[in-house]
Amino acid sequence: MMAAKGARPRHVPQRTCIGCREEAGKRALIRIVRTPEQRLLVDPTGKANGRGAYLHASRPCWEKALKRGTITHALKFTPAKEDVEALQAYGMSLPAEESET
Repeated sequence: MMAAKGARPRHVPQRTCIGCREEAGKRALIRIVRTPEQRLLVDPTGKANGRGAYLHASRPCWEKALKRGTITHALKFTPAKEDVEALQAYGMSLPAEESET
């Protein structure tokens, strides 16, 4: 018996959060990117040019990543102080607990 066309579930790319090291679907995480100009940005589209890393949309993951320096390791460069401060501000604007999405 043949399966109906399109019956197979669509592949969801998996990424690992650099804060908590848990794997999740790419769309459930926030991408940060090292641009070719050596800047560090939050990439809401997930398509910006440059080396990327992923974090959950929860304050604890961002705090861990910033405190441990895993961003420096994951993106293979030392970000400018103002870029780190911008990430800290963004992370503090996130909910304290991860939402169930």
